[in-house]
Amino acid sequence: MSSSKLLVDAFDRVREAVHQAVEGLSAEELAFRVDSEANSIAWLVWHLTRVQDDHIADVAGTEQVWTADSWFERFDLPFEPSATGYGNSPKEVAQVQVDSADLLIGYHDAVHQATVAYVGGLGDDDLPRVVDEAWDPPVTLAVRLVSVISDDLQHAGQAAFIRGVVERRTS
Repeated sequence: MSSSKLLVDAFDRVREAVHQAVEGLSAEELAFRVDSEANSIAWLVWHLTRVQDDHIADVAGTEQVWTADSWFERFDLPFEPSATGYGNSPKEVAQVQVDSADLLIGYHDAVHQATVAYVGGLGDDDLPRVVDEAWDPPVTLAVRLVSVISDDLQHAGQAAFIRGVVERRTS
């Protein structure tokens, strides 16, 4: 299996985990927080998608789907369009509200499509390219992509856990 096919498979798994975490949930369930300091399902999925969008657009040299396709207007969040959720306070987390899972899924699927279009065209020779010299050692494209996949899967797993808590509360 080529590196690009492996990366596409990994991002396909992220997409599947996101869908499983949010499909069929109400706005109230998506906003549920285990306590006042915790993240909600809506925030987790929005955040993981924003970070993926931000990082992939950066390495691909493209505009983020968030702004290019006006998703920031559809979400109508009280943040700057550049916000990804990184470092959000509990109060800011609570401000990520959506009317339905469809909005989260739509944005995630649009970012997924852009992501697999980019990573599907990569060759093994592309992966050692340094994409961020602010770190020691500098971050390569391969490391950045694995980091995004890891972060996405952790947040999708957290959202799935919260979904389980929500479903137990209502059954």
